[in-house]
Amino acid sequence: MIAMTLSEIAAVTGGRCRRVDGDPVVTAVEFDSRAVSVGGLFLALPGERADGHDFAASAMSRGAAGVLAGREVDAPAVVVPPVPDRDTGTYLGSCDPDGHGAAVLAALGKLTRHVLDALPGLAVVGVTGSAGKTSTKDLLAAVLAPLGSTVAPPESFNNELGTPWTALRADASTRHLVLEFSARGAGHIAALCAVAPPRIGVVLNVGSAHLGEFGSPAAIAMAKGELVEALPPGATLPGVTSGAGGVAVLNADDPAVAAMASRTVARVVSFGRSPGADVRATDETLEAGRARFRLVTASGSAPVALRLVGAHQVSNALAAAAVALELGAGVSDVARSLSAAEPASRWRMEVTDRADGVTVVNDAYNANPEAMRAALGALRSITGDGDEHRRSWAVLGPMAEIGEGSAAVHAEIAVLARQLGADRLLALGAPDYGERAEHVADVGEALTLLRAELEPGDVVLVKASRSAGLERVAAGLLDGPLPGGSQNGLVSR
Repeated sequence: MIAMTLSEIAAVTGGRCRRVDGDPVVTAVEFDSRAVSVGGLFLALPGERADGHDFAASAMSRGAAGVLAGREVDAPAVVVPPVPDRDTGTYLGSCDPDGHGAAVLAALGKLTRHVLDALPGLAVVGVTGSAGKTSTKDLLAAVLAPLGSTVAPPESFNNELGTPWTALRADASTRHLVLEFSARGAGHIAALCAVAPPRIGVVLNVGSAHLGEFGSPAAIAMAKGELVEALPPGATLPGVTSGAGGVAVLNADDPAVAAMASRTVARVVSFGRSPGADVRATDETLEAGRARFRLVTASGSAPVALRLVGAHQVSNALAAAAVALELGAGVSDVARSLSAAEPASRWRMEVTDRADGVTVVNDAYNANPEAMRAALGALRSITGDGDEHRRSWAVLGPMAEIGEGSAAVHAEIAVLARQLGADRLLALGAPDYGERAEHVADVGEALTLLRAELEPGDVVLVKASRSAGLERVAAGLLDGPLPGGSQNGLVSR
């Protein structure tokens, strides 16, 4: 973050300084009082279990320069005014009955826009899609880093808090800022774009994630397309961003995404497996679940060997490649960076081999039908066929927010799991998977069954929506005692 005093922040946000002695300088923002360090601005936000305003003194004891607050606190603070007609649909929801959190979020947005406007040479890259946002932003960070200092979210930080928090990590030395844009409804991505205007917008796909909230795939497509509508008019990017125009990077293999070309004034670059895509993959193969392909562009081609698991990662890699090429990277350099990229965000196709030969695939961060299909396909590619086949387990939990057809979609995934060769299908807390699955009540029951029946060479996929907390199953398999009392020895890959 560029350095700013508390009085400057007050002027930008429309707040007032309270209990401030002198004019402390802020160099970072934090929403967790335990993470605050000297020069930090603590964001006082309400939560399900506690209100951040009550931790103002704790943040100050760790060296904070002050607090951004929605009400008076016993600490130096910029207290910001209420938000007229505040959006009750913010992620805070019922945790914010008095609107103090909404006021802090609005002020944070103003601060973020002010800082980004002061960094005109920064290339802001926004990524959206129903699946693959986090994997793609990790790949973007990998391919852009050789071109200059790059900031990207450390996790799936993609809402009214996570997007500006990430953006404020940029400073005068930062060349690229990669952001995820998510939506729970119409207008949410547009609002995020107003806070952090993108120069390049990437739309990966339109699926059924949050279908229950949007109502239809068409409504999801309308919301995702808000990203490309926010882009500036297109122009040829010269490899440096100052004065450059906008670029919409669209998936040519998804008709709903390809159709967004008509909704933007930016220059359009397509990616995908389609022969007509500007950046495409040919000669795809899978080895132990990892894809190899030839990256083909108008300026040449190069081989790529991904370290990420799953054929679905090819599309994510192509999207990242398209952005890097627009920002001045060479084809061979992009291919080399993609081939070297390791999984960077937790609980997303994390593949770990136990000492006894059992492989645990932790993909438990989130799930929707498209992501579930991709994960099951990856499981199949890891376990192989014929004499080389390894016994596979699909440990699946519920997929949330997919609307009225939830039971049918879960049943369809159960059928697909069997079609793709899953030898054992465990459904944890998700009766809609039907009779094709073995049903277990909770994490403890699942671990008991797995620990008793896993054999060397087995592969276990763990996947569900975040609310199910199935990462505990993977953690239990990796950290808990093995049958016979021995402890796991881990080899991560």
